[in-house]
Amino acid sequence: MIYTDFQGEKVSALGWGAMRLPLMEDGKTIDRGTMAEMLAEAMGRGLNYFDTAFPYHGGMSEVVLGELLKDYPRDSWYISDKYPGHQQAESYDPADVFERQLKRCGVDYFDYYLLHNVCETSYDVYTDPKWGIVDYFVEQKRLGRIRHLGFSSHAEVDTLRRFLDTPQGAEMEMCQIELNYIDWTLQKANEKCALLRERNIPIWVMEPLRGGFLCKMPPHVMKQLDALRPGLTPTEWAMRWLQSILGVAVVLSGMSAPQQMHDNLKIFETYEPLTPSESETLMKLADELHTTIPCTGCRYCCNECPQKLDIPTLIAAYNDLTIGFNFTPMMRLE
Repeated sequence: MIYTDFQGEKVSALGWGAMRLPLMEDGKTIDRGTMAEMLAEAMGRGLNYFDTAFPYHGGMSEVVLGELLKDYPRDSWYISDKYPGHQQAESYDPADVFERQLKRCGVDYFDYYLLHNVCETSYDVYTDPKWGIVDYFVEQKRLGRIRHLGFSSHAEVDTLRRFLDTPQGAEMEMCQIELNYIDWTLQKANEKCALLRERNIPIWVMEPLRGGFLCKMPPHVMKQLDALRPGLTPTEWAMRWLQSILGVAVVLSGMSAPQQMHDNLKIFETYEPLTPSESETLMKLADELHTTIPCTGCRYCCNECPQKLDIPTLIAAYNDLTIGFNFTPMMRLE
């Protein structure tokens, strides 16, 4: 495993994002046995960063992750959790949520704690002195119950800059953004990275594979990539590209199967960033993928759909057909 030095701490360059954990046949219950197997390989091969959040798996991500991590010494892993200020509510009580999260995860402190998705619709929530959200978490950091405070964001560049210019933004030690070679220009991730580097804020990556979309490429694309660096899988191309981006500290992958864990751990055994010419070719080939509908398969939209449609599966079908694949459902149709 390669590591990042973050304020003197040895943090694995690959982290496990616990939003898409392995599930039982019912498609809802976390498969603890498979997860324990994956965790054992992860810990054995040096992965030490685990990222969860209050709403993941209806709160069970925090519970199961905390229970399984207890089998390993507390100083051998870092756990990150998030405050759900991005969820619309009549009021916000950071103390109540934080205490529940500590209990769910079975820990006395969080190594990393993030404001979940500071964006256009949550900006006022996080900066409103009425709620005092950031002030509360700064105090928890002073008390040793949070070691590092940061935020995740899907915001536009201007909103990101505006937040960093606030007193609340000045308290942030790291930022987690959606970053992959498709979103480099499509969602202006290039500008976000430049802004964060300008402010000396380390970058944590989410959605490095666009919800699994970048794990497969059309044959004509792979033919061109194989000519540059034979034998690399689409996943490895995406991860090696991220190793080329200045400022990236940790790449979070939402691994939901043992093979995914095994493959990603192998990639992050070495630091082999793409050359400038390889990156340029990859970006040119990515242009044709901009015709697809952006979707990471998070499924948040499904709960709000009045027709109860499996929206990610429908989008996956459209995207596969658009770029020339025979469609194979990535998720079970209800």
